[in-house]
Amino acid sequence: MQKIAVIGGGSWATALIKILQENCNSIYWWLRDEDQIKEISKTGKNPKYLSSCQLDKTKLIISSKINEIILNSDVIIIATPSIYINEIFLDITSEDLENKMIVNAVKGIIPQTNQLPITYFKEKYNIPKDNLAVLTGPCHAEEVAMERLSYLTIACSDKHKANQLASSISCSFIKTVSIEDTIGAELSSVLKNVYALMAGVCYGLGYGDNFLAVLISNASQELERFINKKDSIERDVKQSAYLGDLLVTAYSIHSRNRRFGLMIGKGYSIKATQLEMNMIAEGYFATKCVYEINKSLNVNCPIIKAAYHILYDKISPKIEFKILSDQIS
Repeated sequence: MQKIAVIGGGSWATALIKILQENCNSIYWWLRDEDQIKEISKTGKNPKYLSSCQLDKTKLIISSKINEIILNSDVIIIATPSIYINEIFLDITSEDLENKMIVNAVKGIIPQTNQLPITYFKEKYNIPKDNLAVLTGPCHAEEVAMERLSYLTIACSDKHKANQLASSISCSFIKTVSIEDTIGAELSSVLKNVYALMAGVCYGLGYGDNFLAVLISNASQELERFINKKDSIERDVKQSAYLGDLLVTAYSIHSRNRRFGLMIGKGYSIKATQLEMNMIAEGYFATKCVYEINKSLNVNCPIIKAAYHILYDKISPKIEFKILSDQIS
């Protein structure tokens, strides 16, 4: 069994630890917060996220020193919000990551560079594409903590490595699928957060399930257009890694992006919404990044455009949804 590390201390990182401990005797875990480290080492529970989730502390090697974690690991799973990646890896060199497998479990774009994490690690650290993978859903951390049957997708250009990683995370409550579409899987996991945020705005404004069905149906088409323009290969976006992840994020009560949008739709300001939530909604940052990327792609994306106008141009959600309702069908 390869030595696996998880970078991040949030709910998704905690859920991944729970999954990995089913098959791994030891897991390296990087956390920034020393108090958090002490509490997990003492009780086997993360006091900040998924606090009811019991972890096997005897299998955990926890440290706030990322260099040590990386040095001792073969596979590094990134599960921290995208806004922090640049800072966390600031002092890490290409030599530190040589021959390491980098797995992106982040569902966002690095806002400082406007890059998808896979692109960031490939370009900054010269990681070969066969050593880059994406871990995506459809899957919510809260249901993993409750051991409810969930599905994960591993995307990697090296099918053998994808299958190896899949075997490490398969267990009684996790089933895995492996695909080779790293760009599509990664970009889809970003876009679905924007659409889930807009689903929340929709409910916050008082629209019902009928309109939401039309919104998400159009979102799936928009997602397909965007991904295919960015990377034109044969793919079926009806698979769970694409459509399934979109649906669970748009409809689930566990979705932080949906909750963020719900508050915006109810009239909360961006700042008030961010203060109210103790978790980062990737869809907020992704909206601006995707909007900027689309300036060169020129894909017809009315939902992304409306999200940008609401979040960054401060246009009334009520006005934007009235315009949007005339553009989708």
